[in-house]
Amino acid sequence: MNIAIIGTGYVGLVTGTCFSEVGHNVVCVDCDESKVKLLQGGGIPIYEPGLEEMVKRNVAEGRLSFTASTAEGVGKSDVIFIAVPTPPLEDGSVDLSFIERVARDIAGAMTSYKIVVDKSTVPVKTGEKVAETIKRYCKADCEFDVISNPEFLREGFAVEDLMKPDRIVIGSASERPNEAMREIYEPFNAPIIFTDINSAELIKHAANSFLAMKISYINAVAAICEASGANVEEVANGIGMDERIGRRFLNASLGFGGSCFPKDLSAFIRISDDLGYDFGLLKEVQKINAGQMDRFLKKITETLWILKDKTIGVLGLAFKQNTDDVRMSPAIEICQRLLKEGASLRVYDPKAMEKARELLPAEGVTYVDDMDSVADGCDALVVATEWPQFKELDLAKAKEGMTSPILFDGRNLFDPSELEQLGFTYKSIGR
Repeated sequence: MNIAIIGTGYVGLVTGTCFSEVGHNVVCVDCDESKVKLLQGGGIPIYEPGLEEMVKRNVAEGRLSFTASTAEGVGKSDVIFIAVPTPPLEDGSVDLSFIERVARDIAGAMTSYKIVVDKSTVPVKTGEKVAETIKRYCKADCEFDVISNPEFLREGFAVEDLMKPDRIVIGSASERPNEAMREIYEPFNAPIIFTDINSAELIKHAANSFLAMKISYINAVAAICEASGANVEEVANGIGMDERIGRRFLNASLGFGGSCFPKDLSAFIRISDDLGYDFGLLKEVQKINAGQMDRFLKKITETLWILKDKTIGVLGLAFKQNTDDVRMSPAIEICQRLLKEGASLRVYDPKAMEKARELLPAEGVTYVDDMDSVADGCDALVVATEWPQFKELDLAKAKEGMTSPILFDGRNLFDPSELEQLGFTYKSIGR
């Protein structure tokens, strides 16, 4: 198939690259000419395991290309995927101006039948608006279909998720585009759910909100564990073995962050409000998530007392492992709040330090080149992201270099008994 992907962020670039990997001809479009030039020159603007090698391979084999021209992408393609940002607004809704702009650009470039696919996460009924926009601005008298095909990619595992999906959701208003969508996804060997556009759009928000709910639930249970002397990991294992519940997303932590869960949760609450339903359950999920950060920072202040002029090491800046994404990262929030209290920071992340510089002030933050040096001269150490290599931290060396051996583990990476034997004052979550 000849496919265009408009938008080369985490979703668009991974989607386009994986489509080319299975044999489709893909042109990725982005309005940022500097990003296009970077990609054309063999660079890559994001970190995602396995992606860079796959991009280079498919560019070299001629199945993957990049352009800043939407008209070029539309002209070369039969199926056009919209994968542009839908950033959150202050009222909980999302900014759909990028979607509308792309719909207009597609309409202006169309000269024959096209299938237009919403890949971006959008509120229910957005597909109807995209179809209206294309119809309004299409210069040629040509037919088209608009489809909703939500993505279910986890940053850090996006290539794996796209190459081996557990399901593919396709929402359409007619049967005409379904055969082409079957052909696109046939190599991925996954069940395809065909439904209407509105249902497909709701599936994405409902799924992410449910996963966010699981995270807030176990964090609330963690608070009960701390108050009662129970161990949240043992509790999570016990309830997670029930196949109706499952163990995934039951890890007590600093709470969820990133560009998906907070935005999609707020959007689903706003969508529900607009449709006349008060989704109080999801509002409580938000409340628990916000309170989790407050509870963790309280552990730090109760232990260190005065944060002003203290030096604190922070391991992790990305919102999760295996990504350089710092958008709405709990680790960044911790850094910002510690700095506000007058602390100085020594920080390390395997992939996210450059992007963190855009969000953290230049004053008061020292970026350290390796994790075993983060603790040097520190009054305390904070684990903020669950990078697996942090488990290999030389704890004895860290203790030697610290003013006081105190470790706050926001991801429960370490064994409490081991840290206590080494002489650390150790604070984790729900244990």
